[in-house]
Amino acid sequence: MAIRGFVDWRGNPIHREVHGGVRAAMFIYFLTAVTSMVNVPNLLNLVTYLHGTMHMGVSSSATTVTNFVGATSGFALIGAFLSDSYISRSRTILLFGPLEFLGFGLLALQAYLPSLHPPSCDIEDERTVCKEVHGWNATLLYAALYISAFGEGCIRACLPSLGADQFDHEDPTESRQQSSFFNWYTFGISLGGLVGLILIVWLETYKGWDIGLGLCAILVLLGLIVFATGLPFYRNQVPEGSPLTRILQVLVVAFRNRRLELPEKLEEAQEISTGAGIIEVLSRKNNLKFLDKACINSGKDGAWSHCSVAKVEETKIVLRMLPLFVSSMIGYVSNPIILTFTVQQGSMTNTRLGKIHISPASLFIIPITFQMVMLAIYDRFIVPFLRKRTGYASGITHLQRISLGFASMILASVIAALVERKRMDSATQMSLFWLAPQFFLLGVSDVTSFPGLLEFFNSEAPRGMKSIATALFWCEVGIASLLATFLVKAVNRATRRGHQGGWLEGTSLNNSRLDLFYWVVTVVGLLAFLNYLYWAKKYVYQQDPRVADEPSGDQDAP
Repeated sequence: MAIRGFVDWRGNPIHREVHGGVRAAMFIYFLTAVTSMVNVPNLLNLVTYLHGTMHMGVSSSATTVTNFVGATSGFALIGAFLSDSYISRSRTILLFGPLEFLGFGLLALQAYLPSLHPPSCDIEDERTVCKEVHGWNATLLYAALYISAFGEGCIRACLPSLGADQFDHEDPTESRQQSSFFNWYTFGISLGGLVGLILIVWLETYKGWDIGLGLCAILVLLGLIVFATGLPFYRNQVPEGSPLTRILQVLVVAFRNRRLELPEKLEEAQEISTGAGIIEVLSRKNNLKFLDKACINSGKDGAWSHCSVAKVEETKIVLRMLPLFVSSMIGYVSNPIILTFTVQQGSMTNTRLGKIHISPASLFIIPITFQMVMLAIYDRFIVPFLRKRTGYASGITHLQRISLGFASMILASVIAALVERKRMDSATQMSLFWLAPQFFLLGVSDVTSFPGLLEFFNSEAPRGMKSIATALFWCEVGIASLLATFLVKAVNRATRRGHQGGWLEGTSLNNSRLDLFYWVVTVVGLLAFLNYLYWAKKYVYQQDPRVADEPSGDQDAP
């Protein structure tokens, strides 16, 4: 049975029995895990490469990594715009994904050839003067970084939306599978990150950066090849033109018609996509009524003079989501702070588990392992249990799931403050097991807020903006990290007393006041949580989060 609105890789109508479903999602899971295996360890280890091999300063190394992360989010918006407007998501991945392979290949080549990087030097020895990367070699370094960032950004923006496209939210069975997709997509990120932190970091540390980065390039290429083999099975959404242009048209026409009286009944002028003759039916909402004036026909023709009801409702969806975008971004600030400082706390504890010694860098494995175990339990046991009682495809609504994650982070910051106070007062070195509650709550947050936000933005966004919504989610995570850095700097500046540094400016945690900073994080997280609850309570879902009662007769999904 054909599903309207989607085509196969050759542009032909698709059939439910052949295209989409769990089989198609498997190829997407593989590419997700592989790219995570490459990116997670390198994001954590890139500063070491820039400082130790390229001999960049500590500040320059950190700034370069921050810019690299920001550029990846920015490039994700470009890839999302192209996939939503002009080319399909699978083609966007296959067109621009190889750039990530090229970028890591260039980095591996630069690390391998002595002529392309500075001579070996112990940069930690103050008596030696190490030559920093410069000139053509510096150009090659930055080009390789940003080429890989562009490829990764395009993959990151399109993969979740493409995966969600493989399931019809109006079909009861596929609606449940679509909800599970985001859980297993997050699981793939965690699994890839876990393997990468063990394998890639070990290779780069003990076997050489050229081998580690070279393997990263090979893994990306392997992931893209496997992804390409799934082309015959994908459901590809037909691009509908620039969504930003449509939104701008509504805003401009509504402003021009601001003095006109709004009629009691607006003319229903639906908009048809020229690609496959698809009509997306959007239920009309009574809020943001000033935008309804864009539907008033003033006698002039053209998209900049008169807009359809469908186009106006699409704009309303975006504007209704903006407060939740901002409030959830602020609420997510606590996550990177607690993760980073919990790992630092772990490095000050007794990290011996019997005869096994856990290095500080390997402590990131602990929250990732917690997350993977909890994701499997949540998807296989908790969601089915809640679904029977609530009727929601995800067990609970997206916004309820996100709120659980934010609440767990508040509790985590309270426990972290108490544990840090105990660590400072303890006469002996505290066991790593004291941090288990924090790691557990970090896992709860990653199981709830991360996939919850991803699923919310993807499911609620208009059909022609789903990749852009996914890219905005990644931007939200990146901006939250920047806000976390700003909070640390602001607290340090506010707590400086003469020649005495701020709470977090000590040479180690033993002469810092991380416990007091955790209380600041608690207050900020609580205020952000209350703000989020206010907007979440007011939000009206565009897509019904409940499971459909029965399959549609003609299986024609919009």
